[in-house]
Amino acid sequence: MRNVVIHDPTLRDGQHAVRHQLGAVALRRYAEAADAARIPVVEVGHGNGLGASSLQVGQAAVSDDEMLSTVREALRHSRMGVFMLPGWGTSDDLRRAIGHGADVVRIGVHATETSLAERHLDVLREAGAEAHCVLMMSHMASPAELAEHAAQAVAYGAQAVGIMDSAGHFLPADVTARIGAIVAAVDTPVIFHGHDNLGMAVANSVAAAQAGALIIDGCARGFGAGAGNTQLEVLVPVLERSGFATGIDLYALLDAADLAERELMPAPPITASMSIVSGLAGVFSGFKHRVVELSGRAGVDARDVFFELGRRQAIAGQEDLIVDVVAELSARRANA
Repeated sequence: MRNVVIHDPTLRDGQHAVRHQLGAVALRRYAEAADAARIPVVEVGHGNGLGASSLQVGQAAVSDDEMLSTVREALRHSRMGVFMLPGWGTSDDLRRAIGHGADVVRIGVHATETSLAERHLDVLREAGAEAHCVLMMSHMASPAELAEHAAQAVAYGAQAVGIMDSAGHFLPADVTARIGAIVAAVDTPVIFHGHDNLGMAVANSVAAAQAGALIIDGCARGFGAGAGNTQLEVLVPVLERSGFATGIDLYALLDAADLAERELMPAPPITASMSIVSGLAGVFSGFKHRVVELSGRAGVDARDVFFELGRRQAIAGQEDLIVDVVAELSARRANA
């Protein structure tokens, strides 16, 4: 069996589903359960990463410092991971996270904007943290482009590099082509992070592992924006049956997933109509709440908003574009 490392962003990506309102007690309880399951890396933070708590994308219930210190204290076996988007977080945020004991730090950039990670990867290298770079909205780039940018990230100092299917847009063949191209281009571990808008996240994750990815992400009960992320307690046994060793205790993993459903989320994510549209349109799932809210106020069809955002190739951090699209569609409707 070939080893894969499971990275669990339940306490970070899951925050999108509850408007970043997970409190310290919930963070600690899940971190303890994940640690008991021997999940290798448990990621924590605001949904958009370090420094992102704001009126624009949502204020977190607790500060970055409290989140990090709470989870660090709960972990005995698992390593702690954090995530940062340049423009939201800063180098000082990275240094503070490392000071709180972050072991693995991921810098997320748009699929064709790897240069934005260079300065932050330098900081991480100097600080001695394990530095990853993930290419977001990866459906917007070809396999060759992704391979080129992954190689660039490695040249900047990334010790692992990979892709996020941020909009849940891929089918397994798409993943195979992209992961295969990246594996051929770099000599570091390759990452895959899936979303479940089209119900393909587990299948896509297995395809990624079969294509050579060594780090695979998943969240308890799929906890995440829109239709959610790859469902971790399904992913692990499916990987094991497919010939990949994870080192995770299945019963303890199932217990952690049950706890997550009881204590972290109002209800597990489902592949609802709006999430399907988001995946088809290739739009970041985290836009869902804002799109539905603004569309409802303006009396326009939220599905039209998603497809227009997809045509404009909207990416995370461009939430203001939702306002523009809703206003234009509303004006069009009034003039029709």
